[in-house]
Amino acid sequence: MTFLLGLIVTIQVKAQSYVTYNHDEAKMNQITVQEIGAGCLTPDLYYWAFHNSYRNSAASKNKLTYRALAGVSAYPQVEDADSIEAALTKRAEIEALNIADRQIDIAWLAEGSKITDKLNAFQTNINRIVGAGGSIHDKDRWNDYYHIFQCAIKATQDAYMPNAQRKKEYLAIYADITKQNETLIAYLVQLNKKAKTADLLSATYNKPDHRAAIATAAHNRWRDAGWGNNGGNSNSGSNTNGIIIQE
Repeated sequence: MTFLLGLIVTIQVKAQSYVTYNHDEAKMNQITVQEIGAGCLTPDLYYWAFHNSYRNSAASKNKLTYRALAGVSAYPQVEDADSIEAALTKRAEIEALNIADRQIDIAWLAEGSKITDKLNAFQTNINRIVGAGGSIHDKDRWNDYYHIFQCAIKATQDAYMPNAQRKKEYLAIYADITKQNETLIAYLVQLNKKAKTADLLSATYNKPDHRAAIATAAHNRWRDAGWGNNGGNSNSGSNTNGIIIQE
């Protein structure tokens, strides 16, 4: 069995060697003519009898010509590819700078303190509403504004945008907080004035009534003036100082 296996392996190796190293000149000539147009097709009688048209045009239609034409037509594509690569590289550099600009919130470092101060002042004024005479419903409504501003700040901080645009958003939020805070201050002043007016209106003042004494004094003066100007004439009427005295 060992001898038979060795014999079979030897035969296979020899067969492969024969297939691998067996030189077929006719096939080599055909491939050479197809690839570069050199050499000739053999056997010539065979090609003349059965493939005469191919025999006459095979050398002129070799692949080398088509390769050269393909290379020439592909050469402009190299420039286009280089141009695209340069554009993409430049764009990648710009986008890298954009990413770096969006990673650090420099705008908040510049504008955050004044926004926080204004927001805290707004919250303080909201807490004064009930003390100034407002209702819990009014306070809840103004607290909704406060939460809206907090949400806007958080959304701007988490947004993917450059610091220049982020700063514009922060300044817009600051302007809105300032406007609402001024409106709230005016509302607090109105509530305060309303409370003072209510206190004044609710206060009582007992003004003494002197009308009877004034009328009595006037009547007495009138009688004294009438008797002094009448003299002793008791039957006639006289007009003194525009006052008619009738006895």
